[in-house]
Amino acid sequence: MFERFTEEARRVVVLAQTEAREAREPFIDATHLLLGIAMVGGPGGQALHAAGVDPSRLRTAVREVGDPSSALDADALAALGIDLGKVQAAAEAAFGSGALADRARQGRRRPGGHLPFTDHAKKALSLSLRAAIRRGDGEIDTRHVLLGVLGAEEKRSSAVLDHLDVDLTDLRRRLDAPDAA
Repeated sequence: MFERFTEEARRVVVLAQTEAREAREPFIDATHLLLGIAMVGGPGGQALHAAGVDPSRLRTAVREVGDPSSALDADALAALGIDLGKVQAAAEAAFGSGALADRARQGRRRPGGHLPFTDHAKKALSLSLRAAIRRGDGEIDTRHVLLGVLGAEEKRSSAVLDHLDVDLTDLRRRLDAPDAA
């Protein structure tokens, strides 16, 4: 499949890995692919920019939204009678602001080498091939990768785009239009 990727689409994957590594994530997920698309440009990046999404705003939104599964973790702890807010406040009082977040990032740090893709990121890349085939395009470019990310419906990337007020239906329509370059 990767042999059909344009140079821009390949750069998306490389930049996604860089973004994940800089965020000290143990994996590459769909939000990292979004960041790569926004940075590389091409048809997918242009569509994101037209929707008001640039790399800086996207990176900020990723941090602000965080990981949706963390809300589930807080709910699970609350069911056990543990107030995550109080635990965090106590940790910050003892060790300084952001102590738990810093420790979590350190614990997730991976040694050098390639980071694995999450299942949703793998699905997004697979769907990018399907998008190219459906459109009759011979190569997979950033438009197809973005269509794949949107099709994968990963919670974190969907929450980030929602946070940025991106109209996903309109974005898909513009990307998939027969006359889209």
